Amino acid sequence: EILMPGREHEIFASIIGYLITTFLTEKGIFFQPTRSMTQEKEGVASAQADESYCIGSVKPIPDLSIEVVFSSGGISKLERYQALGVPEVWFWEDGLLKLYHLTDGSYVPIERSLLPGLSELDLDWFRRCVLMAETDAGEAIRAFRRQI
Repeated sequence: EILMPGREHEIFASIIGYLITTFLTEKGIFFQPTRSMTQEKEGVASAQADESYCIGSVKPIPDLSIEVVFSSGGISKLERYQALGVPEVWFWEDGLLKLYHLTDGSYVPIERSLLPGLSELDLDWFRRCVLMAETDAGEAIRAFRRQI
C-alpha cells in the first residue's frame, strides 16, 4: 500500500518552500529549486526531500534538503543524506525546525544555517511565519516579506 502525503504535510511543505524561495530571491542569492527530485548515488543511497535547493551553482546533489515530518521519516533519514553528501538537512516536525550540517562526514545539529546567504535567515521569524501560514498563508507571506 502506497500512502500519499496528507493535507497538513503538503501545506507545510509548500509554505516552507515558498518562504525559502522568497528569501533567496529577495536577497539576490542564486539558487535552483529542485523540489522533491530523487537525489541518488547509484548503488549507494537515494532520497526524496519535500523541498531541496542548489545554492550558488547548479549541482547534481542539492545543498539543502528539507523534510516535513508528520507520520513517518525523521532524522533516521539523515543516514541516506549523509551517504549522498547533502551539506545541510532541515526537519520540520511538530512546529519545530531542526537543522543539521554535514561536518567531517557526519551531521551535527546547528542553530543557524551555514549555507551561503541562508546564514542570514532569522529562523525564529521563519518558524513563526510557517506556523502562521497554517491559518492564513497570505498574511504569513506578507509578514515574512516585510521582515526581509
